[in-house]
Amino acid sequence: MADRHNRDLDRQPAPLPEPLPVNCVDSHAHLEIVTNTEPDDPAIKKVLDDAASVGIDRIVQVGYSAEQSEWSVRLAETWNTQVLAAVALHPNEAPVVEDLEKDLAVINELAAHPRVRAIGETGLDFFRTAPDLQDKQKYSFKRHIEIAKHHNKALVIHDRDAHRAVLDLLEEVGAPEKTIFHCYSGDAEMAQECIEKGYILSFAGTVTFKNAPHLREAVKLVPHNQLLVETDSPFLAPSPHRGALNTPAQIPHILRLIAQERNESLVDLTTAISNNAERIFGSFSA
Repeated sequence: MADRHNRDLDRQPAPLPEPLPVNCVDSHAHLEIVTNTEPDDPAIKKVLDDAASVGIDRIVQVGYSAEQSEWSVRLAETWNTQVLAAVALHPNEAPVVEDLEKDLAVINELAAHPRVRAIGETGLDFFRTAPDLQDKQKYSFKRHIEIAKHHNKALVIHDRDAHRAVLDLLEEVGAPEKTIFHCYSGDAEMAQECIEKGYILSFAGTVTFKNAPHLREAVKLVPHNQLLVETDSPFLAPSPHRGALNTPAQIPHILRLIAQERNESLVDLTTAISNNAERIFGSFSA
């Protein structure tokens, strides 16, 4: 993942959008990749201030390795009214780490931290992980599910080219009460299955892309109480700034597109998603 991260750091941030009428939450971001700094660096404050200026006053910082999950917890400790943490080994990282059991033990220990409110991002990725490593990836996913249930934390799922396998594994081992499909990438049929099972669907900038009509059809189906939005910063900047460095401040573009597709009030949609984030992750100020 390092090469991809380095490429993203070379991009320029997208311009700030028009502020939202009410505040909301970016439910999935990787701020250490946005800034490449320590958690208390002024560059982090700039990202948070920019986001707050357009109505995104809370962010869930998401882990993808043992070391970076520790960084995420330090960020949530440093910015303890604006940031919560999720911790995990990314499904592409888990099969290739030097000592998987050691890293899983780190995640389990971090999961007990009061600022950690989710286990993620974990899941399955059959696009980047070779078939001979997929059993190890599934094992890691199962262990993360166990950790989420043991600590009564939400589960944040990365699912790429593995829709059926993810759904079947959740059915096999039992999904946590709060199960989130991060950067939802399925179609309307899969969305309906997820809705029926009580899963939460989080939509990223991809829903604004011209080549993603399946996501716009899916987002129309999701009940208010099962819907989140995210940037997956610094990746997937929404239209009209696709290709720019993404930051949490870009959430308003995603919300406006979703409100338009669902033919509903931006205020009602934003308020519902903000309430969902507080229900799923708990209070950001507690």
